[in-house]
Amino acid sequence: MREVVVISGKGGTGKTSFSAAFSYLEGKNAVVCDCDVDAANMHLLLDASFDNQKDFKSGELAIINPDMCTNCGECFEVCRFGAISKEPNFHIVDDISCEGCSYCFRVCPFDAISMKTQKAGDIYTSDIKNGAKMVHAKLGFAAENSGKLVAKVKSEAKILALQEDKGYVITDGSPGIGCPVISSLSGANLVVLVTEATVSGLHDLKRVYELTQTFNLNVVCIINKYDLNHVVTTKIEDFLIKEKVEVVAKVEYDENFTKAMSLAKTIVEFDIDCELSQSIKQIWEKIKKRLQD
Repeated sequence: MREVVVISGKGGTGKTSFSAAFSYLEGKNAVVCDCDVDAANMHLLLDASFDNQKDFKSGELAIINPDMCTNCGECFEVCRFGAISKEPNFHIVDDISCEGCSYCFRVCPFDAISMKTQKAGDIYTSDIKNGAKMVHAKLGFAAENSGKLVAKVKSEAKILALQEDKGYVITDGSPGIGCPVISSLSGANLVVLVTEATVSGLHDLKRVYELTQTFNLNVVCIINKYDLNHVVTTKIEDFLIKEKVEVVAKVEYDENFTKAMSLAKTIVEFDIDCELSQSIKQIWEKIKKRLQD
């Protein structure tokens, strides 16, 4: 089993569109893994069933028992996050503002405060429209620990792939270079960087490439919408040549990407005979060959 992780330094480069297309093409021989837990949307393109759900619990929340609270104000004085407010006869904790540090719990002289592990999100294992399985998640509103949730999603996907003897795990990572991206890179056999021909695309490509090299990962690149700005495309190519990164494809801007998304379809099923679909099939074959080298 080999894992390919598709990431980008910024949003809007086409990362999820490529990930979904690769997943659709590989069919039942892959387990699909959506690690973009902060803004998950890959399930829309792959028609996920949401059959199996698990709670993801992480972090703690302070709970004040109003029957035991004497309104002494000790907790209010030590809270540095403005999470505790005064009521006429007791204090109360704001769920969103509480950081779970437990300082209030430690200083309460009447044991009126307890710490409760909170639900931070949901993890799903779904059937998708090409007959494969997909592991994906949704981070709860104002919840933290997205990196831990990503790690859990990846672990579930790899276990499922090994159990069912699949050839690939295809992972759609988060944009950027933050904690969820770092977590999504763990254990990757190959990283596919998707960039675009814009100034911000080049800037963020450099940042995310530097991140992959911190973990000594194998990297290839897709330059999407390369015809939008040939000057920037040349700068991207010069950077990749300097860093000895293979460009597996340069893809032209194509409105069919948007049309396919509006119909909740991957580009390779939207128009199987169009030049773009054929190009993406070739790109996926190149990636698989690189994984086997």
